[in-house]
Amino acid sequence: MGRETRAVMGQFSGGCYLSFGILVLLGSQVPATFARGPRGEALQHGQSGTLPHFLEEPVDAYIVKSNPIKLRCQARPALQIFFKCNGEWVHQSQHMSQEHTDLGTGLKIREVMINVSRQQVEDFHGPEDYWCLCVAWSHLGTSKSRKATVRIAYLRKNFEQDPQGTEVPLNGMIVLHCRPPEGVPVAEVEWLKNEEPLNSGGAIDSRGDHNLIVSEARLSDSGNYTCVASNIVAKRRSATATVVVYVNGGWSSWTDWSPCNVRCGRGVQKRSRTCTNPAPLNGGAFCEGMSVQKSTCNTLCPVDGSWGEWSEWSVCSSDCDRQRSRECTAPEPKHGGRLCDGVALAPDNCTGGLCTQNRKLLHDAKPQDVENSSDVALYSGLAAGVVTVVLLIIAVTLYRRSQSEYGVDVIDSSALTGGFQSFSFKTSRQANPLLINSSMQPDLTVSRTYTSPMCFQDSIDKELMAERSLLDPLPDLKVKGAAERAEYHVMSHPQTFPRGLAPDYRGVAVGTTLGRRGKNLFAPQVSLTPSRPLHKATAVFGHAGGRLVVPNTGISLLVPHGGIAEDTTWEMYMIINQEDSSAVSEEPEIFLSPAVTYGPPGLDLSCPIAMTIAHCAEVAADNWTIRLKRQTQDNKWEEVMSVDEESTSCYCLLETQRCHVLLEHPGCYALVGEPLNQEAAKRLRLAVFGSPDSNNSLGFTLRVYCVDDTPHAFQEVAAGERSRGGRLLEEPKMMLFRGNTFSLQVSIQDVPQLLWSIKPFTTCQEFSFSQVWASNQRPLQCAFSLERYSHSSSQLSCKISIRQVKGEEQILQVYTSVVENEKGVVPFFTQSDCTITSQTGSRAFKIPLSIRQRISATFDTANAKGKDWQLLAQKLHIDRNLCYFACQESPSSVILSLWEAQHQDSGDLDSLASALEEIGKVQSPRTATLGCRGEERDSEFTTLG
Repeated sequence: MGRETRAVMGQFSGGCYLSFGILVLLGSQVPATFARGPRGEALQHGQSGTLPHFLEEPVDAYIVKSNPIKLRCQARPALQIFFKCNGEWVHQSQHMSQEHTDLGTGLKIREVMINVSRQQVEDFHGPEDYWCLCVAWSHLGTSKSRKATVRIAYLRKNFEQDPQGTEVPLNGMIVLHCRPPEGVPVAEVEWLKNEEPLNSGGAIDSRGDHNLIVSEARLSDSGNYTCVASNIVAKRRSATATVVVYVNGGWSSWTDWSPCNVRCGRGVQKRSRTCTNPAPLNGGAFCEGMSVQKSTCNTLCPVDGSWGEWSEWSVCSSDCDRQRSRECTAPEPKHGGRLCDGVALAPDNCTGGLCTQNRKLLHDAKPQDVENSSDVALYSGLAAGVVTVVLLIIAVTLYRRSQSEYGVDVIDSSALTGGFQSFSFKTSRQANPLLINSSMQPDLTVSRTYTSPMCFQDSIDKELMAERSLLDPLPDLKVKGAAERAEYHVMSHPQTFPRGLAPDYRGVAVGTTLGRRGKNLFAPQVSLTPSRPLHKATAVFGHAGGRLVVPNTGISLLVPHGGIAEDTTWEMYMIINQEDSSAVSEEPEIFLSPAVTYGPPGLDLSCPIAMTIAHCAEVAADNWTIRLKRQTQDNKWEEVMSVDEESTSCYCLLETQRCHVLLEHPGCYALVGEPLNQEAAKRLRLAVFGSPDSNNSLGFTLRVYCVDDTPHAFQEVAAGERSRGGRLLEEPKMMLFRGNTFSLQVSIQDVPQLLWSIKPFTTCQEFSFSQVWASNQRPLQCAFSLERYSHSSSQLSCKISIRQVKGEEQILQVYTSVVENEKGVVPFFTQSDCTITSQTGSRAFKIPLSIRQRISATFDTANAKGKDWQLLAQKLHIDRNLCYFACQESPSSVILSLWEAQHQDSGDLDSLASALEEIGKVQSPRTATLGCRGEERDSEFTTLG
């Protein structure tokens, strides 16, 4: 065999011997043409005098999936062509060959093809890629073609680096990195912008790392960019990167100063500019600074002219006339003042009507009696005129004296008290005990926006509610007689204030535990102004259960009856953790409620307790992902459940201003929210307080607070203002603060310039977006210091504007007297303030115990239509996450506990009665049918006697 191989690879002058050796090596028979010898073969193919020349050589190829590839060779002149792959000859049977004659030269052209399969390539294990070449023979010798490699093509799925979204300023540089997945052949990369191929125009970096670089960003470059990698196998898309080209706002030029706003004296002039050079676009920053500047101005007051004294009469002229004059110089009209009214020159007859003509005295010759009668008439008329004038003067004097007794001089009074500003007393506004100088009695039917405390109400209204309101809708629920009704007789309870008695901080010590009946509930041993609201409640609960409340914070805990084992008591507590709500768990999540801890840690309960927590999220639209989180021992926050998801370990019922949570394990809990878009908003409560400046008798300070709209957050503000003697000057208002990254601006407007002054350039103050958005129940405060020009200015009227840039605006109207009539601190009590922190036993629940037990026993029983508690949950609008109730020992009892927590303020038993009535109507046909048969009634309405 070695000799045959040498014969094959050698170069012989006789082409027939060489061909014969190769054919023997390949296991083929010698063709007929070789039998004729060298001469015959030369005659057959012609004498070319050249070695074989390849017209087509095998090219590199890739196997896609499992499809074989073809390698092709074409040579001229060629007696035979064979493939050699990885150093070994390919068997003749695997060759596909054909030949034809070149019409121009008469030489034979031979073409050969072979197939290479995926299996052949995978089975080859060598130091290099799978390769093949062609060897062509002519009568002069052999020629070899180039090596062609064969590789299996593929393209991985995951990009080695996805482009990341970015925000760049106008004319900034955009750099998007993209590293395509590994592949054979190497993937080519193209960029898409908004799903359209990107015309790079030289934007792609020349280093070949597939980066997209835009050296000077334009507004039109904003969009969604995708990196697309492709080869012969597949095409892959990267994650989409959003590029935002923003424009920061710039101020325009200042306008000219406006004319002074008063015609006379000291006034104000202003100029303005707009954030339009350029205007902020695509989330660019709004201009920093003030858009309006104000400056004091002094306008010269107009002086009206007044006449001076008359001059002496002139000498009587020959015409019996004389004259006198006066000038408008006392004072002269100045600065647009009016000219003097009247004449400057006054003529008169010198002789009183008697004059001489031709030096003779002219008069009418009258009889003596006529002259005497004329004198009497003249004197009588003069006397009557004098009497009339005297009477008129006396009447005017008496009128003015009568008016002065009441101290009313409309013109002078308005000028002294308000200058040129007009004040309107809001006598129609509903009185508020928080407001200073409130004279009207509060209307308890009107809800207040500034507080929503959770206080115990007397449960006297449930004394006899059981039978007719709740059990009549269910015809099979029977109530025992008078002996059972005696359970609901009205009793005075030592832990509940009687109806109409409102607790008062001035008489109750902070944290006082109400004792047994007969003890004095009001022990005056504390100051009138507690330094801070109560943030902890503690009580001892037993088998009867009860309710625990942190007053005026919107935080409460309901322990169901039977939750604690008999003959066992637990001292339970609730604490609002001030320090825990100062750190956000994870960006971009923010706290929407206080962090509340209940315990003790080893508390053993047989059923879930219901916790109510107030929150500040605007949940009207689906703009939030709200989660309940719990603090771990290493002070980290772990997720308990998402409010929108279903869970068997916890239940959350989210309402507009609060959330009811069913829990089984003590710990520290809080509601956190992740905004889904810029329309997500949280509620802010806005309030303005005022107090005189202790260092300046003419000074007065306005403090504006912006806090999360939860009762607990506002209690922090109220406590601080109690300690400093502040007064609430306007009803607190609510506004929505959206997550659009824009700041909150607070400005003071319409301050009477003639009566008050404010430090220049302090009329507008600003909170950054992050300060407000992640305030974590902490109050944000800004202050305006004003100073009146004199002690006679005792009234202050102005407006406080609070607005979010590109958002909502609220106006707080301030109208108050700055003179302190009382030295004591004005208390911040409302009709709803309460100090009771706990109730135990039946007094803590709206539903009487026996009725609750019967409802639970009825609806926990299965029937042909499934679990009746599901229908109860549906009628009570608690039909989400039903899998949680299904895992409870008594689903109906847990549903009723949640209903109790939901209606702890209103105690609306009618809604529960209506739900039971609807269920009774639905089930009544089945009950009637069973009754006609004389069979036992359906289990859902069995007698509970």
